[in-house]
Amino acid sequence: MFSLADKIALVTGAGSGIGRAIALLFAQQGAFVWVVDRDLSAGRATVDAIRAASGRADFAELDVSDSAAALALAGRVPTLDILVNNAGIGHVGGLLATTAADLDRLHAVNVRGAFNLCKAFVPAMLTQGRGSVINLASVSGVVAVRDRLAYNVTKHAIVGLTKSLALDHSHTGVRFNAICPGRVETPFVQSRIAEYPDPAQARREMSSTQLNGRMARPEEIAAAALYLAADESAMVTGSNLMIDGGWSAGK
Repeated sequence: MFSLADKIALVTGAGSGIGRAIALLFAQQGAFVWVVDRDLSAGRATVDAIRAASGRADFAELDVSDSAAALALAGRVPTLDILVNNAGIGHVGGLLATTAADLDRLHAVNVRGAFNLCKAFVPAMLTQGRGSVINLASVSGVVAVRDRLAYNVTKHAIVGLTKSLALDHSHTGVRFNAICPGRVETPFVQSRIAEYPDPAQARREMSSTQLNGRMARPEEIAAAALYLAADESAMVTGSNLMIDGGWSAGK
């Protein structure tokens, strides 16, 4: 089950963390994977890891907030079965600690980035009559997280974008879904924990927001992406798949 043989996938932000785990798993399951990242060395490292495991991959450098660059990439990748909009950035702060520039910066990457890739690649998917688009949202796209105003706003927007696309293209064979992780053990999160005066306490507090008491592993998010990418999920579109250890169920 969940074979991606003969499929072509593109994963943004695939140089590390969740994006890297998704790219590795998709290649393992038979897909040719376009590894996309603005960090050239990290992206190429993911490609090298895929090829070392006898998988197939290529790298493309991209700033997802650049709409012209996204269109140019679509010209380089004319056929695509799976699009994973994973690239994203964060910000800590409520209203008083968030500037308009902060909000614009997150919107440019988190929201307009996903929009740009959809604008670039979805038309060809519609023409071929098939495709799976997976947008990485967050538990912050369903319930607000304290002191994450800009991040909450952009991840709620990703959930809305996903539902809108699913509704507008409901009879085309192209599916649109979102994955909403809680906290995940990524290099980014680990580096943020290390900045706290008491990293051990910070880790305990971050882990406790999940009802099962731990953060997710990137591979657990990748497994959900695999399901949504595969033909076995043909009846799934417009959904938000929560992988948050029960966080959104309530306290």
